[in-house]
Amino acid sequence: MRIETTIETWKLKEVFTTARHRLEEIKTVRVKISHEGAEGFGEAVGVDLAGETAKSIVKEIAAVDEHRVNRENLREMLGPGGARNALDCALWDWECKVNGDSIWQLVELKPRPVTTVYTIPIESAEAMAAKSAAAKNYPILKIKLDSNDPIGKMQAIRAARPDARLIVDCNQGWSLDLLREAAPALHKLRVDMIEQPLKAGEDYDLIGYHSPVPLCADESCNTRADIKYLQPRYQMINIKLDKSGGLTEALAMIRTANREDLQLMVGNMLGTSLGMAPAFVIAQSCKFSDLDGPLLQQKDRENPLIYHNDKIEIPSRKLWG
Repeated sequence: MRIETTIETWKLKEVFTTARHRLEEIKTVRVKISHEGAEGFGEAVGVDLAGETAKSIVKEIAAVDEHRVNRENLREMLGPGGARNALDCALWDWECKVNGDSIWQLVELKPRPVTTVYTIPIESAEAMAAKSAAAKNYPILKIKLDSNDPIGKMQAIRAARPDARLIVDCNQGWSLDLLREAAPALHKLRVDMIEQPLKAGEDYDLIGYHSPVPLCADESCNTRADIKYLQPRYQMINIKLDKSGGLTEALAMIRTANREDLQLMVGNMLGTSLGMAPAFVIAQSCKFSDLDGPLLQQKDRENPLIYHNDKIEIPSRKLWG
C-alpha cells in the first residue's frame, strides 16, 4: 500500500474569528492511498489544541508502516488526531472503491440530505446581527461568542433573526460565573444549546449545575473514552473526525453516546468537501450538524458537496465513499 500526503492552503472568504483564533486561510493535509489498482482519499486539518499542524500530521503519517496499514490496526499505530483521521477516512474510501461498494453499504445506513448550521464569527454586535440577517436562507445559526458582551450580541442577533434557531459556541471562553449569569438570559432568547463554555479539564465544576440551556461538549470530547466523564456534565457531545481520529472511532462514539443517553452533534475544523463527506456519515445520527466549512472558503475541491443553502445533498462517490 502506497501512502502520499499533500499540504494544501485554502483561502477563506473573510477573516474567521472565534474565542481562540483569527483565521484568513487554513492548511489541510490530503492523503492518497493506492493499492490493488484503487485509490482512496482523506483529509485532515488537525487539532490545534493538541499542537497539531499540517507539517506535524505529515510527519506522523510518514512514520507509519505502509505494509501494515488497515483500519483494524490503525488504532494501534496512531493515537487520535489529524493523522489517523486522514488515513482512516482514506482507507474507508479505498475499501469502497476496491470492492465497488458505497460507504452507505459498508456502514449499513440509508442516507438522507443533511441540514447544516451556518456559523457567525465574533465581531461587534452590530456586525454579527447584520451577518445573521444576511444569512436568511439558513434556519439554524451557530454564533461564536467570547466573554465580551455575549448577551448584548445575542439580543442583537435575535432581533435581526427572530425566526432562526440559535446555538452558541464559546470555545472554552467563559467562566462558570459567566455561564450561570448568561444561561438564563440565553434561555429567554430561545437559544437551543451552549457549546463548550468552560475550558477542557476545568468542566468538573459542571457537576451539580443544571443549565436552563442544554450544554454540549466540544474541546472536552475527543474519543469514546471521554464519554463517561462527560455524561454527568453535558447533555450533548460534538463529534469531530480530527479529534476522534477518524470515522471508525466516530461511529463507535455514536454507539457509546446512545447508551449514555447523550444527544449528538457533528462539527468540523474547517476544511474542504473531502473533510466534510465522511462527517456527513456521522451527521445521519445527529441533532445538529455543523458542516459549513466549504461555505466559508473561496474555492473547494472537484466534485464538491452540493449545498442548497442549509441543505447538503448526499456526497458524490466521485468525491469520497
